[in-house]
Amino acid sequence: MDGYLFSILPSLVQANIYIHTRRWISDKHNRKWAAFPKVALGSSNGTIPLLGFGTAVFPFTASETMKESILHAIKLGYRHFDAAAVYHSEGPLGEAIAEALRLGLIKSRDDLFITSKLWCSDGHRDLVLPALRNTLQNLGLEYLDLYLIHFPVSLEPAARYDVPFKTEDLRPMDFKAVWEAMEECRELGLTKNIGVSNFSCKKLEQLLLTSKIPPVVNQVEISPLWQQKKLRKFCEEKGIHVTAYSPLGARGTAWGSNEVLDCEILKAIAEAKGKTTAQVCLRWVYEQGVSVLVKSFNKERIKENLDIFDWKLSPEECHMIDQIPQQKSCDGLVFISDEGPYKSVEELWDEKISFLVERACDI
Repeated sequence: MDGYLFSILPSLVQANIYIHTRRWISDKHNRKWAAFPKVALGSSNGTIPLLGFGTAVFPFTASETMKESILHAIKLGYRHFDAAAVYHSEGPLGEAIAEALRLGLIKSRDDLFITSKLWCSDGHRDLVLPALRNTLQNLGLEYLDLYLIHFPVSLEPAARYDVPFKTEDLRPMDFKAVWEAMEECRELGLTKNIGVSNFSCKKLEQLLLTSKIPPVVNQVEISPLWQQKKLRKFCEEKGIHVTAYSPLGARGTAWGSNEVLDCEILKAIAEAKGKTTAQVCLRWVYEQGVSVLVKSFNKERIKENLDIFDWKLSPEECHMIDQIPQQKSCDGLVFISDEGPYKSVEELWDEKISFLVERACDI
């Protein structure tokens, strides 16, 4: 274990973060990661790897490239994979897992942490369990490690997984009823943990009022340009782990922008440290104590994104990042309608927000 990990180990143990030594297994022809840091999940006995591999590619479609990239990520040591019904990524992920088992890259399915998400059209009490069973069939698995409500809104079931969808299909989500169905999924052993995604403090409070099993994770957008300090503090107080998506600004997607990677402050820090701007972003998110999802189907960048554990940002660099003006990337405009449950983005996110780009978030 390197000196830095030894120096921060006491505080990490106090925060229920379990460090798995980051080391290289090396020989003349092979170098690969042995393990990633993990964190304990609040009301669960399990842990979640602090670096995960995302599978959202817009437009949402399955591909052989996706499967090969996931398989390559497993070879490099990634163990946390994030999918969703609406991404159409469950099939390729399942195929990659089966191939990894066949090749001996992993000893068993238990070596992996697999997350998937309940899409809005399945956000109804009687559709949650069938949706999860369908997800498991797509993946070829018997259980998930984590199942999330994708957004705090429902759609007419007939909308299925079509994106974009018709605004007239938007419906308010019955949090109590849907969460009861999520709890049933956990009790049946179909998922080890349940959680949410894109939930504000206010919506989490509403959910917690009636939940028997509290959500263990809230997956939300976090980057140096959208730091979510208030939400992270609230989740910490409630024992809810936070997972960050779009830490690099979701460049190349319908909901993303180039602003994060083009940020001059981040670029200057990267140049001074001999790192890439992406690595600085990922390291900053990691240092906030949250898990982070990265997505790339480029083999070099998949490997590059691993290099965030054995160095740290200085207090001065953290202060510089702390001063970056805050702007959100995923605006959620696709969920806004005069006839729908949310009439404005302020109602959806429960706060006034500045956005990086004027485009809808279609996930």
